[in-house]
Parts: sequence; C-alpha cells; structure tokens
Amino acid sequence: MSSPYHPDSVERRDAWRRLRGGLGGRPGRFQVLAAVLLFALGFAVVTQARETSETGLTALRQTELVRLLDDVSERRERLEEEATALREQREALLTSSDAAAEAAEAARQRLDVYAVLAGTAPARGPGLTMVVTDVGERTVTAAFMLDMLQELRDAGAEAVQVNDVRVVASTWFADGEDGSVVVDGTPLTSPFTVRAIGDPDVLEPAMRIPGGVVSDREQRGDSVVITELDDVVVDALRAVEPPQYARPAPPED
Repeated sequence: MSSPYHPDSVERRDAWRRLRGGLGGRPGRFQVLAAVLLFALGFAVVTQARETSETGLTALRQTELVRLLDDVSERRERLEEEATALREQREALLTSSDAAAEAAEAARQRLDVYAVLAGTAPARGPGLTMVVTDVGERTVTAAFMLDMLQELRDAGAEAVQVNDVRVVASTWFADGEDGSVVVDGTPLTSPFTVRAIGDPDVLEPAMRIPGGVVSDREQRGDSVVITELDDVVVDALRAVEPPQYARPAPPED
C-alpha cells in the first residue's frame, strides 16, 4: 500500500540528503589540519588566561608596574579634586542656608517693629506714665488729647496707650456727649492714664515745656502726674483693618 504523494515531504527529503552529503564522507587532509590548529589555538588562549589570573602583578614588567602606578596616582588625584569640589559646594550650600536664615531673622524683626507700630503686639520699654485728672467740667477735650499725642510723638514716643486704648497712626479723637473723650470709638473719662514708651529723659521735659501739656492743664486747675519708669508696658491691642484705597506700589526699576 503506497503512501499518498505530498510535495513538501519530497523537498524535505532532498534537503536532508544534500546535508548528509556535505558532512558525510571521510575528512580531507586540510580539514584535519584545520581542526588541529583550532584546538591548539583554543588551548593556548585558555592557558594564557589562567596564568594571567594566577600570577597577577608578579607577571608584570617594571615599566608596566610604573605605568600602572601612574594610573592609580592620577585617579587618586582626580578623586581628591572631586572631593574638594564637593566640599566647596557643601560650604556654598551652608553659606546659602545662613543667608536665608539671616534674611528670615531680618524679616521677623521687621514684622515685630510693624506689629508694635500697628498696635497688634504688646510693647515694653523705658518711658513714662502720665495721669491727667480733669477736675473741672470737660476741660480735657479731644483737642487736648490730640496735642498731647503730637507732643509725645515729637519727643520720640514709640508706643502709646490711653487707658485701655492703643494709640496708633490712625487713631482719632472726638468729644463725647457725656463729657468723655472718644478715642477710636471708645469713650474715655477722667482720670486719663497715658503710657508712653520712649526716652524718659526726652519725654518728660517735652511734657513740661512752657505752654505745653502740663502747663496747659495746670492753668485749668487739672492734675497732671508724670512718673518716669525703666519698664513701661503697653499691652492694649487693636485689630488691623485692611486699607480701603491704598495698595502696595510695585518697586521702581
């Protein structure tokens, strides 16, 4: 019983036949010689590699050792240069951090100053207290309080408080209907206790100049008591109201 004919099967049998013909048969003289040479070359390579790995530096010549030493020295110098550059970079970063810290400290100090001037933080320092007692009828008016504040500022007062009201740049005075003096919307009555921080040796004489605060009150029969102190606390605070019209101006080029 014959097998069915298939073209692919015939082609595969022809290919295998040609391959066996190319490999088959007795090897020629040149083929044997080539095989021997290849074996000898492979053996020599393996032997050299093994000897090199076993002997290490002992097999190197003096000139090779000198060149190797020079290479190691050059690499060490490069590594030292890199280490020096990294140290310099580290120092630069530390210096930059110090500058940032100093800038932050300066900003914090400016913020403290602005808080005192704006009345949002308590303040303390040398200065004086001045108690004005109105013995008459409405002799202490808003105009007097304004003149007194101006005299204190001209004498260098840095923080001022009248009774429980912090006095700042935007403070306003008005005469109340009941004989009080309205300060920033708060009615105040006698006695008026003024606390001012500044140089007491300047503030006190400024209050006593002829025609000044003390002279004016004494002419009206009121009582004025001034006490110079090394430590005056101005602890009345006020809330900051955002400006309605003013906006920060961009810096000039």
